[in-house]
Amino acid sequence: MHDNFFHKLKVYYEDTDSGGVVYYANYLKFLERARTEALFSLGYSNQKVKDDFNSLIIVKACNIEYKKPAHLEDDLTVRSFVKSITKTSFFMNQIITRDDDIIAEAKVHLVFVDTNGKPIKIPDEIYSKFKPYFCDTIKT
Repeated sequence: MHDNFFHKLKVYYEDTDSGGVVYYANYLKFLERARTEALFSLGYSNQKVKDDFNSLIIVKACNIEYKKPAHLEDDLTVRSFVKSITKTSFFMNQIITRDDDIIAEAKVHLVFVDTNGKPIKIPDEIYSKFKPYFCDTIKT
């Protein structure tokens, strides 16, 4: 069994369209915030990863499926977990919920790159911190 990261958020007026429904692109922002907070909960920040390891974590691909709309002032939770990992990247599944309703599901492919954008091996220190959050299936 793997652990999950949880991030709670509230839908603000700025997140919605004129009908009070969350604008579709804003779900990507919610997912990014959840990943950033997951990284922070492990003792890192994107700036620290850049400063200490001379690397960045970038999104290579994102597949999102919208299940139900979220609305103004909804309280949402983003659950994130690492689905699998390679030497240079990992795949994260993220689920946005409102109470028991699934609002959106995303599969995100994240890659470690150097400051020139070239893929690099995930630093061992970061890999070991993420290890408890990996599923049983680990790619090599």
